[in-house]
Amino acid sequence: MGISHWKLARAVSHTGQLGVVSGTALDALLTRRLQTGDPGGHVRRALAAFPAPELTTAVLNHFYVEGGITPGERFRAQPMLRVERGEQAELLTVLGNFVEVWLAKEGHQAPVGINYLEKIQLGLAPGLFGAILAGVDYVLVGAGVPGHVPDLARRLTQMQPVTVRIRLDGTEEDYTHPFDPAALLSRTGPATAPGGQGAGKDRAAAETTSPRTNPPTEQKHPAPGPAHPLRRPHILAIVSLPLLASYLARDETTAPDGFVIETHGAGGHSAPPRGTLQLDAQGEPVYGPRDHPDLTKMAKLDIPFWLAGGAAHPERLKAARAQGAAGVQIGSAFALCEESGLHPALRHDLRTRAHTKTLKVRNDPLASPTTFPFKIAEVTGTLSDPAVRTTRRRVCDLGYLRTPYRTPTGTIGYRCPAEPEAAYRRKGGTPTDTEGRLCLCNGLLATAGLGQRHPHGRDEPPILTLGQDLAFLTALSPDGGPYGAREAVEWLTGKHTATTAG
Repeated sequence: MGISHWKLARAVSHTGQLGVVSGTALDALLTRRLQTGDPGGHVRRALAAFPAPELTTAVLNHFYVEGGITPGERFRAQPMLRVERGEQAELLTVLGNFVEVWLAKEGHQAPVGINYLEKIQLGLAPGLFGAILAGVDYVLVGAGVPGHVPDLARRLTQMQPVTVRIRLDGTEEDYTHPFDPAALLSRTGPATAPGGQGAGKDRAAAETTSPRTNPPTEQKHPAPGPAHPLRRPHILAIVSLPLLASYLARDETTAPDGFVIETHGAGGHSAPPRGTLQLDAQGEPVYGPRDHPDLTKMAKLDIPFWLAGGAAHPERLKAARAQGAAGVQIGSAFALCEESGLHPALRHDLRTRAHTKTLKVRNDPLASPTTFPFKIAEVTGTLSDPAVRTTRRRVCDLGYLRTPYRTPTGTIGYRCPAEPEAAYRRKGGTPTDTEGRLCLCNGLLATAGLGQRHPHGRDEPPILTLGQDLAFLTALSPDGGPYGAREAVEWLTGKHTATTAG
């Protein structure tokens, strides 16, 4: 969320490699950047290129604050993605993705990609459409089974209505959720103002949406659209083992254009170990031989693949290519470089701790509401600190990782094991599921310097995630000092053209 942002992706692309932006929470990044005054005017410049100016005008009128909100002032709330009546959140998701990709691609022809979590199902179609409108070249999708994404991208490129099957928590039931790109671009009138009257005053306002707009057939004017034909991006499925890759590759409708094989050494979320979960003495998941990918099987699929997770070293890049990989994907080495969206003070602290051998990255099996293990860098004053965890008041005001469920009355509700325990229990959640859970949504935005402000200085604390192998810092930051994305690429590739995704 905001760490692999447009400035970093742009810097990596300028080296001749694939720069990748994170596709999570881009609606929040959009609205909060506008509320901080949009320094440099970057967001407004990108919004000016969006093909439906009336929609961007409504968003600017609602969220832009010239000069920025005052220190300590809360960020205005925004509507959350919903199965029903979620049009306002979808609009912000489209615009946020458009802005991030457009800025990463501005002024050059090098490829740019975007990375999504399949787990965030409600945001996938509108986010992908926004990225496609901006000309994204590659789409990487992990944290789930992305078999539907190739066809989803094809249909969105053709401006066709799509449906996404949303899993309802605690049941075998799915909900078919529609998204119509042409109808979204056709919206006019009061409903284009995200959140409606009074949005942002409190959490309740964020959950309120305006009535559905008229369908495109009732519009008096032709629907706006992109000035040029849209291109279908290349789809890269992020998987942990060849088994899922083989399953996706056997059908042309689900086969991606490539795979990223991500091992448990990567930062952020990683797949749990196969079989019964076992923890070591430090409380971290134990991985065994079954969790290591057989690259011989991957090569037999005859589909390009990249390796991720502890791959940031020239020798590992060389070894990956020798095993049939097209290259490697790098995360942590770019997260700690100067162009990343990581708050400068936190970036400096992490590099200093790594230099003094006092930085520990723990693979926490409980922290993420997704139930996937999540890497947490242990730094005082962040959510890795037990004292900070205890004093933070639980709140769910962004909702990216919450899951829809069917209520006893037949309606659809939303719950997250990181929300207030009493609310989660009231919604039918199992009380033990809340133990150890952290709000990654708020924590990761705070890591990018855009955390929500609360009264009495109790602002949202950050949460830091990195891969567990930080050996690259010995070469890139031997004294704990700064380095740039270009330095990282040149070290990895030996200044020769290679295949690296950042």
